[in-house]
Amino acid sequence: MKHRNHHRKRLLLKSILIAAEILCILAIAICCIREQPRKSLGKAAAQMEIPEIAVSPPVSKEPQAPKTAPKKEIRFEPHCVPSTIPENMISSTEIEVDGTVLENIDEYTPDSEITFGLGKDYTKTEGIVTFRGNNFRDNAVYGTAEMKNYTLTGKWSHNTGSLTSGSDSWSGSGWTGQPLMSKWPKEMKQHINMYDWAKEKDDLVEVIYACMDGYVYFLDLESGEPTRESLNLGYTFKGSGALDPRGYPILYVGAGYNSNLGTAKVFVINLLDCSTMYTFGDNDTFSQRGSLSFFDSSPLVDADTDTLIYPGENGILYLIKLNTAYNQTAGTLSIAPGRTVKWRYSGARSNTQNYWLGMEDSAAVYKSHLFIADNGGHLMCLNLNTLHLVWVQDILDDSNSTPVLSVENERLYLYVSTSFHLGWRSSGTAPVPIWKIDAETGEILWQTEYECHSEEGVSGGVQSTIATGTNSLSDYIYVTVSKTENNAAGVLACLKKDSGEIAWEHKAGYAWSSPVCVYNTDGTGKVLYCSSDGNVYLLDGITGQLHSTLSLSEGVIEATPAVYNNCAVVGTRDCKIWGIELG
Repeated sequence: MKHRNHHRKRLLLKSILIAAEILCILAIAICCIREQPRKSLGKAAAQMEIPEIAVSPPVSKEPQAPKTAPKKEIRFEPHCVPSTIPENMISSTEIEVDGTVLENIDEYTPDSEITFGLGKDYTKTEGIVTFRGNNFRDNAVYGTAEMKNYTLTGKWSHNTGSLTSGSDSWSGSGWTGQPLMSKWPKEMKQHINMYDWAKEKDDLVEVIYACMDGYVYFLDLESGEPTRESLNLGYTFKGSGALDPRGYPILYVGAGYNSNLGTAKVFVINLLDCSTMYTFGDNDTFSQRGSLSFFDSSPLVDADTDTLIYPGENGILYLIKLNTAYNQTAGTLSIAPGRTVKWRYSGARSNTQNYWLGMEDSAAVYKSHLFIADNGGHLMCLNLNTLHLVWVQDILDDSNSTPVLSVENERLYLYVSTSFHLGWRSSGTAPVPIWKIDAETGEILWQTEYECHSEEGVSGGVQSTIATGTNSLSDYIYVTVSKTENNAAGVLACLKKDSGEIAWEHKAGYAWSSPVCVYNTDGTGKVLYCSSDGNVYLLDGITGQLHSTLSLSEGVIEATPAVYNNCAVVGTRDCKIWGIELG
């Protein structure tokens, strides 16, 4: 029995060895087949299904960058709460479509739905295409500055002029007065009416500046030299205008006052030849402000629906289907404005003496919702696809401060302030709050107040747009407050985003100009702003330390600078456009 068991064990061991040998041969064969190109296999082998064998990747000795987590959707479900019910502040709204006023606003349906993404996704253009850069209105900066010594140096200047209409005279660049900038593609430049040297300069960045003398100036960012002949439209331009975010050579710019040529209106300019393709807005019978038709807002364009979105001081929001046709190779461009939708509103406290209807600031937009402040103390959230107001917040006074959107901890917030229009709330001084607001509900989360003075025609408070910090400055916002201690004084205030607490202040002449946050590649942030004392200041964004002061003007600077890499551009009321190096 013992011998038989031993024999069986030997047979079993032999069988195991034979099986192992066969498995080794099969493994070698599979490896050989895998090493051969498919085309070298025979027909039968080519049709064989060879199972994939999972192989662990080799371990790298170099540190591996962490995988980017998928972006979370921003929570955004706009709705009102008892304190922001639209009917608390707005008595009625109306819609006109292609000249016909709808009997019921619920009848309105869009041709196609408008939706915007995050501000950083508004344009791929190398430049600055609208006031404060994008649909979040969060900064007027392209690229990084690479500052080393944190100095400001005047590189160049270009003369502008003035325009007189009746008894009114306008000079240089005023509020908001931000320049636009674009690095046009080489192929496109061949069809633009630039000077030859400008067409041939590969790294040319063109500054496009609509000024109060009625001209649009075209300048080389590097040298300040004109890139083409200035365009005389004959109307005062206080606002910033906008370029088409799709990179099309189109300028949208609205007149801020009437001229000897007629009533103010919006111009749509073909920047290939500087021809006017379309105008609108003057003496609009749908307006509830008579013939007043000023346009200081900087518009937005919804690229997917080819829709121009333009608020007016006449109290109308325009949505115009452009039907744009552009062929870069052929150098042809046209628009054929089609369906035109107009939305207007009436405020419960508005009249011809105070709390006026009308929108001078620029709209911020996220997804299908537009946020805008007005002359009548309303901050409104409007659904662009239904044209129904979602919520309305009382912001007390005539506001020229564009609301700024900010994403914090996957939530959407607004920062905004207001001015002090003399005689509406007070004939002496009045509190001017700076607010953080929940963008979903319109509720005030915190407010920080300054007691401000004012003058007839030169309002105190906040006329500027708030700058929200990112990178090293991500905990702060920056706002210029005018006429704080007296009618000549003001502050740049740095406030903490989470609480509204004042981190630091810089006191100088009052400022209507909006501050700009500028960053190096490493994320180090500085704050640039202009003041009525004619100076430009550069400060540390965290400590408030003053790094540099540059005197540009004996008069006021009302305009807002734009920054492209290391160069800032701003205009002054004493008829100069300046290029400033950040060093």
